[in-house]
Amino acid sequence: MIMQPRNVSAIFKKELRSYFASPVGYVFIIFYLLVSNGFFFFIEDFFRQGQATMRGYFGTLPWIFLFFVPAITMRLWAEEKKVGTLEILLTMPLREGEVVLGKFLAAFAFLAITLAFTLPLPVSIGLIGRPDMGVIVGSYCGALFLGAAYLAIGLLISSLTESQVVAFIVSVAVIFLLLAIGAAPVYLNSLGPIVHVFDYLSLLSHFNNITRGVIDSRDVVYYLSVVVLFLYLNVKNIESRKWR
Repeated sequence: MIMQPRNVSAIFKKELRSYFASPVGYVFIIFYLLVSNGFFFFIEDFFRQGQATMRGYFGTLPWIFLFFVPAITMRLWAEEKKVGTLEILLTMPLREGEVVLGKFLAAFAFLAITLAFTLPLPVSIGLIGRPDMGVIVGSYCGALFLGAAYLAIGLLISSLTESQVVAFIVSVAVIFLLLAIGAAPVYLNSLGPIVHVFDYLSLLSHFNNITRGVIDSRDVVYYLSVVVLFLYLNVKNIESRKWR
């Protein structure tokens, strides 16, 4: 059977509304903006370096996302399990893939909305100096690709437990591993072709490539592959519950 867009849309709307149904979603956005757009960013790039650039912001983004994105996904499946609504959801005329895709798109939309609130930053930088807007636009695209990969990973892990705390901690650990294998210290103990393998598997190295202002198809394919793989595993995990 082919997935029905209206079913995906129904799940998407339900999940996206849930982020703003309580103050939690708004507090999350405000806290993210305070952390990511704080005074340290401006002090480092504008005053110390004297440059109109967002290098400092995007340089720390993968590590800020490391904690914020799992906070977005930790409840998506874990809460369904804890309150017992997952079984009801699975008995409805919905395919597992439709539910997984709807939840993922809602989380992605919430992350994109959060990022949209940072757009005054490049506007302010453009008024202060003459930044390379191509690099900034590419970096925002890289942030969306990176965030999508984080979300797919976190969504799968949330489906493996009914504890939001466990889902958060394990998601952080897995994402950190996929970031760290691309960090320079790992290479110190690596020889030969394995260095290139680590570099390709790293979420960080592909993000760094995109933030240079060139969106390479290899980086796009990598992120899309990560998203598809983890969403597929998510679907299979949810399907397996029907046979338990």
